Amino acid sequence: MQLKPLCDRVVIKQLEAEETTKSGIVLPTGAKEKPQQAEVVAVGPGGMVDGKEIKMEVKPGDKVIYSKYAGTEVKLEEKEYIIVKQSDILAIVEG
Repeated sequence: MQLKPLCDRVVIKQLEAEETTKSGIVLPTGAKEKPQQAEVVAVGPGGMVDGKEIKMEVKPGDKVIYSKYAGTEVKLEEKEYIIVKQSDILAIVEG
C-alpha cells in the first residue's frame, strides 16, 4: 500500500531526532525536539488550486525543512508520514 497525494500535497517522512548535542551531551528521549527536516516520499501533480496554477517544486528523495505545526500525521503499515501542502515546505536542503 502507498500514499498518493492529491493537488499540491506532499508526503514526507520525518528524519530522526539527534541523540546527542554538538558538544557530545546525550539527550534523554523526552528532551529531544521534534526535527523539522524530512525526506519527500511522494508528490501530488500540482495543477489548479483555488484558481491558481501550482507547479510542484519538490520531488521524491529531496530533503526539506517544513513549518513546525504543518500537516497531518498518518500511520501506514507501521511507518509514520506527514502530509503537507507544498506551501508548508520552507526550503530544500542541498549538499
